[in-house]
Amino acid sequence: MGLKIFLDGKIVDEKDAKISVFDHGLLYGDGVFEGIRSYDCLIFKLEEHIERLFRSAESISLQISMSKEEIQQAIIDTLKANGIRDGYIRLVVTRGMGDLGLDPQKCEKPSMFIIADRIALYPEEYYIKGLKIIIAKTKRNSVKSLPPKVKSLNYLNNILARMEATQAGVVEALMLNEEGYLAECTGDNVFIVKDNELITPAVEAGALEGITREIVMGIARDKGIRTEEKFIRTEELFKADEVFLTGTAAEIIPVTEVDGKVVGSGGAGKLTVDFINEFRNLIKTEGVKYAL
Repeated sequence: MGLKIFLDGKIVDEKDAKISVFDHGLLYGDGVFEGIRSYDCLIFKLEEHIERLFRSAESISLQISMSKEEIQQAIIDTLKANGIRDGYIRLVVTRGMGDLGLDPQKCEKPSMFIIADRIALYPEEYYIKGLKIIIAKTKRNSVKSLPPKVKSLNYLNNILARMEATQAGVVEALMLNEEGYLAECTGDNVFIVKDNELITPAVEAGALEGITREIVMGIARDKGIRTEEKFIRTEELFKADEVFLTGTAAEIIPVTEVDGKVVGSGGAGKLTVDFINEFRNLIKTEGVKYAL
């Protein structure tokens, strides 16, 4: 039995969830999206995700035809239609159907679809033993050409770096910007811990303003841990006491090896474990509840 998909105002069967081959989201990656999690019938940080969706859309002059309240209800309806208590939601807005030219003015109406499904990105053992990752040769898109605040459908930059990870036999790759500073991984933000200070790449270096990233920084501040967003060289990564990644799907996951070299203690560090535990407490309360 297939999934139920929200598509332009209606819940439809998976086999009927179709968009035009002339949709500019398909033709040119012209659109924005959000990945959201639900935990035991609580949609985690839903309002924050919807706010970011609207900011991304505004940045590319994409007019979303539904209100924030209507989108929230559509997400709930999609989860309920699929009977999902714990899952992953993909919310997508495309420029809509146009012609073969680039001109977005030819697209009369944007399209929106919502997919809700179950997800297990990494095995639980990775949260204990940590990930092995590489530094990709593919550089992060310049912030001057595509600002990282735009969570767009054009992910080819990230995909090329992920292909490098796959070829190297690991599951994730860290991307540097053109100047050689850490930006982010292909699907996650990156943090280092050094001398009890929490450090993450600045947005200006090419990092997405991730919602899980913001949560971790908030937890750190509440604990009295100094936080800093700055330009980070790879040498600092290898000298870090702890390294971990954050993302909606990945949550918080330690990194123990980069390019075949052990980082930190070679296991999940104390602060990383603390952040994981604090985060897993937050997912029980921070969000919008629904009932199946």
